[in-house]
Amino acid sequence: MTRPNWMRAVVGLAVASLVAVACGGDDEAGTDTTEPAGGPATSTAESSGEGEGGELEPVRLQLQWFTQGQFAGFFAADSLGFYEEQGIDIEILEGGVDIVPQTVLAQGEADFAIAWVPKALASREQGAAITNVAQVFQRSGTLQVAFAESGIDTPEELAGANVGNWGFGNEFELFAGMTEAGLDPGADVTLVQQQFDMVALLNGEIDAAQAMTYNEYAQVLEAVNPETGQLYTEEDFTVIDWNDAGTAMLQDAVWASTERLESDPAYEDLTVRFLTATFQGWIHCRDNPEECRDIVVAAGSQLGDSHQLWQVNEVNKLIWPSPNGIGIVDQAAWDQTVEIARNATNAEGATVLTAEPEGVAFTNEYAEQALEALGDVDTTGDGFEPIEVTLEEAGA
Repeated sequence: MTRPNWMRAVVGLAVASLVAVACGGDDEAGTDTTEPAGGPATSTAESSGEGEGGELEPVRLQLQWFTQGQFAGFFAADSLGFYEEQGIDIEILEGGVDIVPQTVLAQGEADFAIAWVPKALASREQGAAITNVAQVFQRSGTLQVAFAESGIDTPEELAGANVGNWGFGNEFELFAGMTEAGLDPGADVTLVQQQFDMVALLNGEIDAAQAMTYNEYAQVLEAVNPETGQLYTEEDFTVIDWNDAGTAMLQDAVWASTERLESDPAYEDLTVRFLTATFQGWIHCRDNPEECRDIVVAAGSQLGDSHQLWQVNEVNKLIWPSPNGIGIVDQAAWDQTVEIARNATNAEGATVLTAEPEGVAFTNEYAEQALEALGDVDTTGDGFEPIEVTLEEAGA
């Protein structure tokens, strides 16, 4: 979801609203001294990872949006030297309003890209030769948020409400959820084009706003309640979680060039090494969220410290546990994503996909090799427990 990279002020509530969601911003339609988690991996890093003279191999990774906790694992893998251990000189490319990461990848301007599955599948249907090689997020982070006094806490209760959504391909979980609840999104609710923040909800202009668990939901909890002079609390709001409603779709995944995977063994080897280091980064962030917050802040994030720690913690919840190992695509979740992408319609009657994905849309082959290279490291996070995060006003 594309999100502006500047701070927004919540006019009338004297609340600074942080940079909007960094979930899938692309739009095709319109020191501590302990050893880092995972330790050095032992796959092919030293043998085939370096070029002549021991030089590192340049690799470009295209993000969906700007530097923030959503991508903490990648920045951690860079900062802690995991990519270098795999013979990789990583360049992490920030996203932006006009950047579609899967297109950047398909055009050969990046070696790997991070993108939501339905958006990337839409690009594949339009000709982009890309393959999902690691499903980082195992769960959706999308919510619909309302004030508790509205009584809106199920999709059915959206009937008659002013319902905000971002559009640009970010709306299909919402539309599928309303349809599943027996609502006609075009007739039973009033759809409102929502900016990538929570200003309209806080100002009472919409009844239920689209939000990501790791970003916009934190924005409302960082805002001052004008009636109390204190920050809002979770009790002040209700949320509809599309995971609970059964219309969640897979989000952040690592995409690679299908053509290069099929024709270039060196690229296949690179993919395994890249994923090995990346998984190490995410494992480290699972076990060291505060350190990864600091890494992201040092990398240039425009978001405040408490907001960034919230992001890292909430993103960890979307990744862990990963029952089959981090990066492995769950077939049932994939099938649900494809079904919704084919059948759920938005306000214009459009679907994400017109047919089943053709060719190799995803493969677990390289993720499995990366997991094997990590050896006895905990790659499932079965015992993962999130930390408690105290948000400050405006996410400071």
